[in-house]
Amino acid sequence: MHKTQRFSFIALIVLFFLWGLLTSLNDILVPHMKGAFNLKNWQAQLIQFFFFGAYFIMSIPAGMIIRKVGYKRGIVIGLMLMGLGCFVFYPASELTVYGIFLLGLFILASGITILQVAANPYVAVIGPEETAASRLNLAQGVNSVGHTIAPLFGAWLILQNTEIVDVKTVQGPYIFLAIALIIIGVVFLFLHLPNIEYEEVKKEGFQLSRYPHLYLGAIAIFCYVGAEIAIGSFLVEYFRTDPTIALDNKTAGSHVAFYWGGAMVGRFLGAISLSRQNSFTQKALKLLPVPLLAIAVVFAVITINQLSTSVVWGFGTMLILSYLAFLFGRSKPNSLMSLFAVCAMVLLTVTMLGSGKVALWAVLGVGLFNSIMWSNIFTLAISGLKQFTSYGSSLLVMMIMGGAIIPILQGVVADTPLGVKFSFLVPFAAYAYLVFYGLKGYKRQEVAGGI
Repeated sequence: MHKTQRFSFIALIVLFFLWGLLTSLNDILVPHMKGAFNLKNWQAQLIQFFFFGAYFIMSIPAGMIIRKVGYKRGIVIGLMLMGLGCFVFYPASELTVYGIFLLGLFILASGITILQVAANPYVAVIGPEETAASRLNLAQGVNSVGHTIAPLFGAWLILQNTEIVDVKTVQGPYIFLAIALIIIGVVFLFLHLPNIEYEEVKKEGFQLSRYPHLYLGAIAIFCYVGAEIAIGSFLVEYFRTDPTIALDNKTAGSHVAFYWGGAMVGRFLGAISLSRQNSFTQKALKLLPVPLLAIAVVFAVITINQLSTSVVWGFGTMLILSYLAFLFGRSKPNSLMSLFAVCAMVLLTVTMLGSGKVALWAVLGVGLFNSIMWSNIFTLAISGLKQFTSYGSSLLVMMIMGGAIIPILQGVVADTPLGVKFSFLVPFAAYAYLVFYGLKGYKRQEVAGGI
């Protein structure tokens, strides 16, 4: 990777961090708004519906904006929209109107959509094609740093261990984020980023039916994002209401960090595992420092905060399972994806049939196995699209709407006699499709003609 490409990559991964932070804050908003407005489970999930619904509505316009104004200006527009969406939280909390919060989330997610359409293919093409999955895994790892920090940040500043919930606790964090986003948008306006020239040329009409691996990949994105967001959205409610776990709001909220932290660790492992072919011993040695460092960090945190050492044992067990899956799994995006989907299904089964700390750490461990899903699906789905890469990227980002639909479905199941615990059957079904895509659906086979 050249010096200019390296600088562009560093600038872009800052954006991955920002939208990871803002996306994960929704997991704190869901239980907070549920308490503040006395909502049912499915009504609280409207937060995810409006947020991820913006991806479906705005993805095609976002692709048009990128093609019209270019990648850099598109990124600036996205950051400004994100800042505006955060500012809307102030009048929403002053007026105490749930609908205005949902509007703010829609505006915020519209800005993130533009960033997603621009940044993902950018990261994939600014270096060698054979290491595109590795770069996306690294960028997604930084995205997961934001995901991991947000629940801790949100639980501390927003959640309350009181019966009467004050909705105005969202004001400080979101006003701060709004100002930061606008400042970063101004900075990006003056950055020099190279253009992706070939994407601006349309040689012939784009026909989706000619690329089965793309439209099947779009369904895979729908299932993966929906499952990941649905699980994250229900963690606080599950940990709070399950009698064998019974955590208070703030403690439950802080535990969500382990879910997204697991995804972060797994993405760094994925970046190493998929970067190049190594012998078994070389692979084992290169992967080992990541889980060891993660366990050391967790141990330091619980020592400083005088928490139970069971956290180390629980998270450490999940890290060992993930490490072994990377070690013995084949270093191919499709094979690793199907293996990790199976692992996620097994952990959800343990959660639904188990209890106490076993059930708690099993569901948190799913985050580790979500780690490589996005980057692997994305690189497999856009493979061979060439001048149509921006069209394929828009479609894949649009299918992030799975994060709007699947949490609502899980909310509906959670409001039935099955309850929150067995509502995890919904993401379980989504992972089953990912097994299919990793085994068969990813295969690139351009079909002649099309409609």
